[in-house]
Amino acid sequence: MSVEISNPAELHDPTGFGYSHLARVSGELVLIAGQYDSDADGHTTTEDFAGQVARAFENLGTALRSAGLGYADVAQLRTFIVDHDLDKLTVLGAKIAEIWGDTPPVQTLLGVASLALPGMLFEVDAVAVRD
Repeated sequence: MSVEISNPAELHDPTGFGYSHLARVSGELVLIAGQYDSDADGHTTTEDFAGQVARAFENLGTALRSAGLGYADVAQLRTFIVDHDLDKLTVLGAKIAEIWGDTPPVQTLLGVASLALPGMLFEVDAVAVRD
């Protein structure tokens, strides 16, 4: 496997928050630009935060597949949430658990005032690894 996720016993268990502490990688890095709730024309499709998170991760999956990769190949996520709060963290954590189970990639979450386009509430970019 080109991505090995781990959590040192000396640090808290972060998986309930939707991330892991370490990702050890070997192979070719594939960088995926920020994905969001975009339709074929680049417009957002919903004002619902959970809907935007779901669509952003669907789009991330599409980008991964186009490179011959899948979610298991993701070593790192960077997530951006407009007006971040604990309710939004819960939504994000549930989506990450749905996709990665109890071995989520490393992640940095940034609460931001706004994103690139009006109506965007969430964005995710990724670093994946190909053997």
